[in-house]
Formats: sequence, C-alpha cells, structure tokens
Amino acid sequence: MREQMQTRLESLRKEFETGQAELEKIERHRTYLREMMLQISGAIQVLEELLRQGQPAKYNGTRLGEAQAAFSQANEANVQQTKI
Repeated sequence: MREQMQTRLESLRKEFETGQAELEKIERHRTYLREMMLQISGAIQVLEELLRQGQPAKYNGTRLGEAQAAFSQANEANVQQTKI
C-alpha cells in the first residue's frame, strides 16, 4: 500500500511540474500577445492621426516606413522571447 502511495505521489509531482511549465509558457504567450496588441493599437492610432491630418503621401510613407521598421524589430524580439 505504501509503495502505491509513493508511486502515486511521484506521478502527481511530475504532472504538477508539467502543469507549471505549461502555465509559464501560456503566460509568456499572453504577455507577447498583450504587447503585440499595444503595438498594433499604437500603429492604428498613428495612421488614423495621419489620415485625419491629410499629410502628404511622401511624408506618410517616410513615417510609415520608420514605424514599420520599429514594429518589425519589436516583433522579432518578442518572438525570440516567447521561444525561451
């Protein structure tokens, strides 16, 4: 009987550790998604402002290119962080 309890205890501990690891993975993904949504929200806000102001296309293109480059760099950093 004692051996069965010991075996069950070890099994439960392994399941618990697996659950903890999975929960940490989900939390990292949740953080990544939250950051991405904030970045997308900011990009939407900038583009809406530029459209409302009626800025020349050349100006928009330059600013948009800079924003896209920054967004791409942040996205790559978040993807790398999520893989950890």
